[in-house]
Amino acid sequence: MEQIFFYIFAIATVASAIAVISLRNPVHSAISLMVCFLQVAALFILLRSPFLAAVQVFIYVGAVVVLFLFAVMVLDLGKERFGEYLHHQRPIALVVVIGFVFVMGFTILHGSLDAQLGNYTEKALVKNTEIMGKLLFTKYVFPFEVVSLLLLIALIGAIVLAMKEKR
Repeated sequence: MEQIFFYIFAIATVASAIAVISLRNPVHSAISLMVCFLQVAALFILLRSPFLAAVQVFIYVGAVVVLFLFAVMVLDLGKERFGEYLHHQRPIALVVVIGFVFVMGFTILHGSLDAQLGNYTEKALVKNTEIMGKLLFTKYVFPFEVVSLLLLIALIGAIVLAMKEKR
């Protein structure tokens, strides 16, 4: 049963990731990115890692996608034409896609999916989340704060650049 859910979530993840790069409307691309992140969180649940699934939803779906949507709305990217930026790259893209499909097909036909599933209890999962939380707020608190400052600086820079173009 787990394998069926894995295939469903994996196919939905790949389909939404393809939609992110192929849709012309940036808002639709951001929504497809949100769906992709939610499917990755579901895969984390299947891997019996609820902490990573929650972090995936809170950080990526809750913050990053909202930031992308904010940037799209502020910069008003919908008015530009998609074809102006391709610069005759379709043949190269076609070769890359065909190569990717070939490699994935070869891997699927000649590979095997026989990874052993862990025997985890609820107590072990709670302990794993507790260990990760303690490490994040003790040993790795400095990198955590540095990343938060970098994100704040990037947000302020994006707002300043958007305001300069409006004037």
